[in-house]
Amino acid sequence: MTVNPVPRIIIEQIKSPIGRPGSQRATLVGLGLNKIGRRSSLEDTAAVRGMIAKVAHLVRVVDEARDQARARR
Repeated sequence: MTVNPVPRIIIEQIKSPIGRPGSQRATLVGLGLNKIGRRSSLEDTAAVRGMIAKVAHLVRVVDEARDQARARR
């Protein structure tokens, strides 16, 4: 029996949490981010999507296919 791999989502922090509410800072830490430019690969679940929505103005979802194409060059 084949088990399907869990889909992953890669997010990158693009803005600083300075001046933001503490809950947004805590959400970034929960996503594994703490500095601008850092990336984190997480399971694509409803909980993670909700966390991303909460700090959508501070992060971006990286297009994984595009990044893999760049790495091959």
